[in-house]
Amino acid sequence: MVELFRTNDPVLLSWMQARLAALHVPAQVFDTHASVMDGNVLAIQRRIMVDEADLARAQRVVAEAEEIARGDRDPLD
Repeated sequence: MVELFRTNDPVLLSWMQARLAALHVPAQVFDTHASVMDGNVLAIQRRIMVDEADLARAQRVVAEAEEIARGDRDPLD
């Protein structure tokens, strides 16, 4: 498995998991326990990991999320 991205944003994390699942890209979240134990410091980010064979498709989802965040794309499209 390879790292797709890391974040402390629970909404983005949930959206990414749902979007990847909708595209049939298996993904796992790493560091959840360490992140929760960290409390409010947010020093430890959670990582989304995907199989290397799925990395290109998964990176397109990251690009989609960035477009939505910039306002260049409607999140409902």
